[in-house]
Amino acid sequence: MKYAILFILVLAAGGGGYWMLAHRETKAASDQPQVPTAKAERQAISLVVATTGRVVAHQDVDIKCKASGQVVKLPFDISDTVKKGDLLMELDPVDEQRQVTLAEADLAASKARLEKAKQTLTLAEITLKTDRMRAEADVMSAEAQVKYAHTRFDRMKELAEQRYGSQEDADQSQAQMISADANLATAKVRMEELKAEEQSLELKRQDVKLAETDMQSDEIKLADMRQRLADTSVLAPIDGVVAVRNVEIGTIISSGISNVGGGTTVATISDLSRMFALASVDESDIGKVAVDQAANVTADAFPNRRFTGKVVRVATRGVSASNIVTFEVKIEITSPNKRMLKPEMTTNIEIVAAEKEDAIVVPADAVGRQKGKRVVTVVKPDGATEERAVEAGINDGTNIEIASGLAEGENVQLRRGAADSKWSGGGGSGAAKKYGPGGFSFGGGKR
Repeated sequence: MKYAILFILVLAAGGGGYWMLAHRETKAASDQPQVPTAKAERQAISLVVATTGRVVAHQDVDIKCKASGQVVKLPFDISDTVKKGDLLMELDPVDEQRQVTLAEADLAASKARLEKAKQTLTLAEITLKTDRMRAEADVMSAEAQVKYAHTRFDRMKELAEQRYGSQEDADQSQAQMISADANLATAKVRMEELKAEEQSLELKRQDVKLAETDMQSDEIKLADMRQRLADTSVLAPIDGVVAVRNVEIGTIISSGISNVGGGTTVATISDLSRMFALASVDESDIGKVAVDQAANVTADAFPNRRFTGKVVRVATRGVSASNIVTFEVKIEITSPNKRMLKPEMTTNIEIVAAEKEDAIVVPADAVGRQKGKRVVTVVKPDGATEERAVEAGINDGTNIEIASGLAEGENVQLRRGAADSKWSGGGGSGAAKKYGPGGFSFGGGKR
């Protein structure tokens, strides 16, 4: 009995020692840091440039009035839809209508003066024509009389010298000859006087031209007055929506063309047929952005809505503010729900710089660099590891595409530094929560 008890005690001591040794080895093994791994999976990946921006309309037109005066009509209010040619505002037209009436009277008077000048010219032309014909006839008659008088005088003188005629007849024919010469001279003087009448006729032609010029000036003045009258009515230059209205009925506004300050802005019409977002992209990211790239837009006003678009313009020149250079990128909103957005809304924008639908990806923390090459640590089925060079593709900051060097389903270790900071102990980082402390698989899909 004594030996049996002793034997039991020896067995118990031996078993306890063995249990303590096994427990110590198990605890030591569990104290070794576990390097997290992740599996290479096939999924979509995209590289996005995230930024903020604001919504703008396709076109904003500030409406000003060419005339000055008091507002008497305002048919449209803010947010009303208008068509091109619709009346937006009308000023009191009394003063402009009075000016039109005066200009019409001035034009009627100038037309009457022109008609009078034309009739005077016509009468003078007829008178000159008849006077010239009469004068030419008088010259011809006088020349004939002169010829006859000279011939008769020569004959009567010869007869008197030969004593076949009386001296009295010779003297009388001489007097007739002198009278005929005088009449011819008078007729020629009348012809010279017609030249002065021709000069007077030219003056009358100039009077007609001056009257025509006065009439044209009055016509222009009347057209100007009528335009000023028309300018009291402001019409919509485009189809759109009244975004801003700065006046009320009774407001006195100043002209947009005669006022040195630029005049009163009556309203702003926004063309919402196309919607855009203006984004400011940092210079470090602008090299990734190009025209026709897709973009996703969200607004705080519609947290559960997503708007799609595309890049239509990238600014050539950047803007520097507080030593930070940004470039303006214009994105057209193309989704059917774009009219939900309103100008000046703040937006969050993701420009899809690159994307691939079917790529082999691993966590970005699994890829390191050695001698200028990208490498991953592959965990083989038997637990052995292998450093392998790979060719990396799109990197979205969380995942990275492996273009070559790694097959779908292979396990890779995360980098030691990343494991210590993100993966050990099931820590509270977003990445650790995403992948989990055990099997580090991750879901795919477009961002």
